[in-house]
Amino acid sequence: MGKSTGYTRKASLLFKSRLDKAIESVILNNLGIRKDERFLIVYDSTKAPLAERFKNVASSIVEDVVLMRIPQTSVDGQEPSAKASKALLECDAAIILTSRSISHTKARRNATAKGVRMASMPGITEEIMKRSVNIDYSGLKKRIEKIGSLLDKAKYVNIKTSFGTDIYFSISGRKSHGLSAGMFNTKGKWGNLPEGESYIAPVEGSANGVFVVDGSIAGIGKIKHPVIFFVRDGMIEKITNGKKPLIIEDMMSRIGTKARNIAEFGIGLNNKARVTGIVLEDEKAIGTCHIALGNNIGFGGKVDVPFHVDCVIRKPSIWLDNKRIMKNGKLLV
Repeated sequence: MGKSTGYTRKASLLFKSRLDKAIESVILNNLGIRKDERFLIVYDSTKAPLAERFKNVASSIVEDVVLMRIPQTSVDGQEPSAKASKALLECDAAIILTSRSISHTKARRNATAKGVRMASMPGITEEIMKRSVNIDYSGLKKRIEKIGSLLDKAKYVNIKTSFGTDIYFSISGRKSHGLSAGMFNTKGKWGNLPEGESYIAPVEGSANGVFVVDGSIAGIGKIKHPVIFFVRDGMIEKITNGKKPLIIEDMMSRIGTKARNIAEFGIGLNNKARVTGIVLEDEKAIGTCHIALGNNIGFGGKVDVPFHVDCVIRKPSIWLDNKRIMKNGKLLV
């Protein structure tokens, strides 16, 4: 007999709101939760209404639904409480609804290593749920597989933009990630929702040049005036332009030198995502790429630090080795 959710969808498609349909899809499709499993909903005060909505929908599908409120963390990549870390180890599947990301933490790594299925949704809103989560995942998977295969074969990346971005780094020997394409329904699978990126950890110490952020920065939001990052030997050397860089400098100074590491390069591939100032969605939008700072130990890198900040760049031109794969935000492959 096949696995059953124990849930009959009678009238659900007729009477549920777009938000509830998106939540239902996350539970049944993205996470593949079954009736007899334990489903943990971790949230902070900023996401309480959405957490309650998840609980209401989940209670019609799963017998054991646990709602856990945790203190709001101050930076992306900061470890959650010990209580939350323990709870993550004791469930079958989990949703993380928080203002800051705990994707790149030991708590997440330990839980998924044990087999927990997890969707991390830092900064999620009802509008993003309705717009960018309930999508054509088969089409998304094809795009991710295509870009991922190119990243896996390439030795170096060069990114340029009209704002002055010109940065080069090695990805030789590194593997791309994102192939789950939003489907976290098998043991130990995890990722963001909304999903839609192919990403990779640059070789530490290899990045040199300048990148100009004109999209958004995690923890800060949408950028009104481009922020310029100067990079030498894989580390942020200087940030200029306006008041925003001071916030980032302060965060990195508090964490330490490893926070300056060029940790991640990713390409957005979700055709429903928009750049709105919430990095969770922004970095998935087609026509963008992103560079993250800090931790990359969980996806092939070597830097383990309680800090991971994504910076979104709009309309980039991207070369893998000598092949241009994107021109001013338009995919060429």
